[in-house]
Amino acid sequence: MAKSKGVEKSEHILVLVVDVDNDLYRKTRIGGPLVGRVQNLNGATQLALADPEDSDANTMFQAVKLYDDLKEDGYSVNVATITGAESEGYNADREIATQIEHVIDQTKADSCLFVTDGASDERVLPIIESRVKISSVKTVSVKQNKALESTYVAILEKLKEPHYARIVFGIPAILFLLFAISYAAGLGWQVPIGLIGLYLLIKGFGLEEILIGSFRGFGFSIERMSFVFYLSALVFFVASIFIGASNYLAQLGITGNASFATAYAVEGFLLLLPFMLGLYLVGRMIDTKSNKYVFRNFRYGVYIGSSLIVWVLAYSFMAWLLGQIYFSQFLGFTIAAIVVGIAISVVANLLRVRVLRTKKLKNKIVVNELGTLIGKVAGVDTKKGGLIINTNFGNPVRYSVDRVVEISDKIVVK
Repeated sequence: MAKSKGVEKSEHILVLVVDVDNDLYRKTRIGGPLVGRVQNLNGATQLALADPEDSDANTMFQAVKLYDDLKEDGYSVNVATITGAESEGYNADREIATQIEHVIDQTKADSCLFVTDGASDERVLPIIESRVKISSVKTVSVKQNKALESTYVAILEKLKEPHYARIVFGIPAILFLLFAISYAAGLGWQVPIGLIGLYLLIKGFGLEEILIGSFRGFGFSIERMSFVFYLSALVFFVASIFIGASNYLAQLGITGNASFATAYAVEGFLLLLPFMLGLYLVGRMIDTKSNKYVFRNFRYGVYIGSSLIVWVLAYSFMAWLLGQIYFSQFLGFTIAAIVVGIAISVVANLLRVRVLRTKKLKNKIVVNELGTLIGKVAGVDTKKGGLIINTNFGNPVRYSVDRVVEISDKIVVK
């Protein structure tokens, strides 16, 4: 179904297909962008022969059909397919941005008819819309005679995607391995259950993406000043595991109570955890400064405050549970940690707001790391820490300040 905003026959129309995960290259070794009817028809045919079940091939055929229909109706039209990257995410978005700019420059398109096979492609609409007006969106659905067969095929296709494969196969595999290792080491079932609970806690509070994003930029390189801090953090982490395991085995031998021994193990693990987190965050701050991602340091300030609250709560709770402190002391530590943690977070946010206000960013030119013009700053949202950018097509786009790379006479964003 097409959602049209109205197209004039005097406009140069681009019928556009976006292959976000670059199935075209992976399966046919044909790289994007493909511009023109012949190239797209050949690419769609090769993809359909390589994988008849791939929905991108149907989308490309649909784009060629729309091109033919518009051409017959007298429109000035061209057709193109652009590709992203197998890893999706930022790499795919960057490649899509580069290719769409090349295609627009080549075809001189005034508006775009976006052809998609579903929501995974439609998520790149802001990237396309910031560079060319989208006049219509056409969603392609492959017809099936049997609903059960369609569902079966859809499930099998989803299981081939890394994201779903990790959930369906990866998590159960980790659980089996944890129980096998715990049984072989004589640690009982409490340790794997505790690790599973930790994972569910991270998943439930939405911390998974934050942790993944943090570790993407993590690396051991002797040329980086942060190397010493990362290495020290790793040493403290290994030491924490060793202390926890030693406490468990020692208490299990003394008392024979697995639950009591587990509590001592958790307390031992938590003992050095703040040093590890502190060293890691210092390393991250050094990296962000050297890479000019200075605004991210404010976010790390918030992380320090949050980490302090969680650590004090966890450690004092275990100490109270083991009878090492009174409940009144546990309550006092809790209140003090919350006050200090909130103070650190508030100060970090205030500093970020102050920097945003003093930089006078309004009306500054905004470009990406490739030097491509995005637009001008229309305003600054100091509460959410975001830049509101007006593109050349009048579409407001919001960028988090965490994506700011450099501020001079212009703003460079990632």
